Amino acid sequence: MFLEVKGLDAYYGLSHVLQTMSLNVGRGEIVGLLGRNGMGKSTTLKSIMGLIRSKSGEIIFQGKNIVKLPPHRVAQAGIGYVPEERRIFPNLSVEDNLEVGSFVAQKQRRGDGYQQDVDRVFDLFPVLQIRAKQKAGTLSGGEQQMLAIGRAMMGHPEVLLMDEPTEGLAPILVAEVRNSLARINQAGTTILLVEHNIKVAMSLAHRVYLMGKGHIGFEGTVAELEARPDVRAKYLEV
Repeated sequence: MFLEVKGLDAYYGLSHVLQTMSLNVGRGEIVGLLGRNGMGKSTTLKSIMGLIRSKSGEIIFQGKNIVKLPPHRVAQAGIGYVPEERRIFPNLSVEDNLEVGSFVAQKQRRGDGYQQDVDRVFDLFPVLQIRAKQKAGTLSGGEQQMLAIGRAMMGHPEVLLMDEPTEGLAPILVAEVRNSLARINQAGTTILLVEHNIKVAMSLAHRVYLMGKGHIGFEGTVAELEARPDVRAKYLEV
């Protein structure tokens, strides 16, 4: 399996947030990780990324256990991360934010295909080319989300961890971000997607996991989930 989380336990203080959490993602898939707020979805992504240190369990990426690697080493191994908060650098320009993303792949300006990578981001999000010299903090929420995705793609990730990419966006921007993720996947990048917009998630995902409190309660294809209204009611409906 391309990416596999096996029996992961993670805590916030004394709170046992992930409880023998397990899931897997095949190369080229989009896998949705869905559930109500507070179930541990974001914690799962942060644990994979090395931002939260797990107490036990394994994270196997391309045959290697990366569970003890620091975040920068996880990124260098080929895992990109777009956090829910976006975390763009507001006082840097759009161009400079993208350049920061290229450091993961150890590429510098004017060398090693850097401009081709920037052009690919601008092809994916044309508005970023228009805003290239603008400070990132002055962008709209949707444009900041595009920049966060573009910055992650500058590092050439083989797997992209996406945390709530459409949260707070207007419907037209939701559609644009959704379509950009489909294009990224079609170009060969695997995606593990946490998304509150169930319609968007199920339109993209090949398979889905539904989380209960700290654990997986359901695993299956989108078609299998659509055929189980009882499961949707248990894990998704408020």
